Amino acid sequence: MTSQRKNAETREKELRLAIFRIEKGRSRAKAAKLSVAAVAREAGVTPALIHNHYPAIAEEIRVKQGASVRQQRDAKHDELKLEREKNRALRQQLDEIRHQMAKLASINEVMLEENRILKAVSADSKVVNLESKRCEKS
Repeated sequence: MTSQRKNAETREKELRLAIFRIEKGRSRAKAAKLSVAAVAREAGVTPALIHNHYPAIAEEIRVKQGASVRQQRDAKHDELKLEREKNRALRQQLDEIRHQMAKLASINEVMLEENRILKAVSADSKVVNLESKRCEKS
């Protein structure tokens, strides 16, 4: 009792018919949605046979599912590019803020020193403000 193997063309035709029947809701195996496993059940083969010997059929099924490997890869690549651009902009903004902060810290130190001098002048009448003396001589 030997069973004859079907040739590749016949098997591919059966797989495509199985896809068609599932898409039209006429599945004999009561498959509700399209998947490699559902097509394999409908055609009476294993999912491994589809993956290993009919990768074009497997990819066609994934494309119809909206889960193509190429589509997923391209979507992730585009998302990664967008995130890298956001990251670059945020790093540039951070550098600008650090530069501004250093500038403000320097101005703050100058103002603190001026404030110490003014407090000393107002607290002690013996301290002479040299800058005001220079202005009076001019």
